[in-house]
Amino acid sequence: QVQLVESGGGLVQAGGSLRLSCAASGRTFSSYTMGWFRQAPGKEREFAAAIWWSGNTNYADSVKGRFTISRDNAKNTVYLQMNSLKPEDTAVYYCAADPVSGKLYTAGSYHYWGQGTQVTVSS
Repeated sequence: QVQLVESGGGLVQAGGSLRLSCAASGRTFSSYTMGWFRQAPGKEREFAAAIWWSGNTNYADSVKGRFTISRDNAKNTVYLQMNSLKPEDTAVYYCAADPVSGKLYTAGSYHYWGQGTQVTVSS
């Protein structure tokens, strides 16, 4: 069993930056692929970024070049550095772990989820 706890959300002006953190419990964190998803009001949860156990990364086109996902296996933590934020980035951001093989971009394929952290970008 893995428990995930996100932090770092808040209110920021357009063009600003935030860094989200996701602290994970469990001894096997380093073997998990980790993802960040986001959900805006009235919209489906969508993929933002993922990082494999190897350190390889994947990004949604909407965040590529602005967001950076990273992990610190010694701290059992995954991060999402968000720069050049836009009002359309406003959403609840969720950390997720351990997707079904080959379904990196599908929210329903992840086995573990955090409770989410609100990010609001004002114009």
